[in-house]
Amino acid sequence: MKRVKDKLYSINLNQYRNWHPMVENKVKKQYSDDLEDQLSGLTFNGPITLDYQVFKPTRARLDKMNVIAITSKYFQDALVNWECIPDDNDDFIKDEFVRPTIYDKNNGRVEITIKTIN
Repeated sequence: MKRVKDKLYSINLNQYRNWHPMVENKVKKQYSDDLEDQLSGLTFNGPITLDYQVFKPTRARLDKMNVIAITSKYFQDALVNWECIPDDNDDFIKDEFVRPTIYDKNNGRVEITIKTIN
C-alpha cells in the first residue's frame, strides 16, 4: 500500500482499474520514490529474473495475481527509473516467478528477489 496526499491506496488490479490517471501517476511515482534507497546505484550488467513473494495480513482469500500484476509493473518501471536496467523488456527481464502466498499477521507486503542470469 502507498499513501498519496494522506490517502492510502492498495496496489492491486481491482483498485488500479478505477483510479483516475492522475492518481495512478502519483501512486506509481510514490512507489518508485519509496524504492530509491534500495535501488539507487544498483545496476545489472546482464539479464535478470524477478521472484515475487506475497505476504497477506489476514486469512481472507486473496487473488495474488491482482497484487502481483500492478506490483510487477511498478517495480519494473522503478528498475528502469533508477537505472538498474536499461529497459524492462524481455531482453533484460527474462522471467518472473510467483511463490505461494504466506500469511503474516499485520504485515502485508510483497518481497521481490532479483537474480542475475549468468
